[in-house]
Amino acid sequence: MKYILFSLFAVTSCFAGEFTSLFNDNLSNATYPEGVWTRDADGVMTASEDQIIWTKKDYGSFVLRLEFKNGEATNSGVFFYASDIENWVTDSVEVQIADDYSERWLKRPRSWQCGAFFGRQGAYKRAVKQPGEWNEMVIVASGPMVTVHLNGVRVNTFDLSDFTSAKTNPDGSATPPWLSKAPAGLPQYGKIGFQGKHGGAPIYFRNIEIMEL
Repeated sequence: MKYILFSLFAVTSCFAGEFTSLFNDNLSNATYPEGVWTRDADGVMTASEDQIIWTKKDYGSFVLRLEFKNGEATNSGVFFYASDIENWVTDSVEVQIADDYSERWLKRPRSWQCGAFFGRQGAYKRAVKQPGEWNEMVIVASGPMVTVHLNGVRVNTFDLSDFTSAKTNPDGSATPPWLSKAPAGLPQYGKIGFQGKHGGAPIYFRNIEIMEL
């Protein structure tokens, strides 16, 4: 725990701003289907369906820190730079959250595993904890540059401007066909969202805070 706290301090201490809660206690500053997302007295958010909860506010560059807890076979994600939430699949950037220990996801490409730029670039290493344990993630998005830390480990860094093709990634791997827009052409400003109960597997979030840059 001391190492994790030191690492997160190192990530965030170079920024002069202050962190604020991304969502209000009653989620009044969020957009989501009524009744799907809840926030309990301890501040833990979860969803009963596969629906995304979005900020009403748009964000450009930021530092986002949060805690999440996977269930068995969780497949979720953090979305940002979402310029069109009706077409979020193509019009946002996703950092993947997943239960990497599940047989359901073990055989998927690395770009489907926790900490990945989903469908585009895999995480450098596995740092996610077992289902039922809380994880801490920090995402630093500064224009096209994005860095992801998971449990005190830097697991990904990518430059959106390198991803100029909708079909092929810079390493030559194929992009999932539903990701039909090149990330390099996406606006670097938009809403932030969190995916709900995808594939029947739960996901839990708490302590979601943001610092605008």
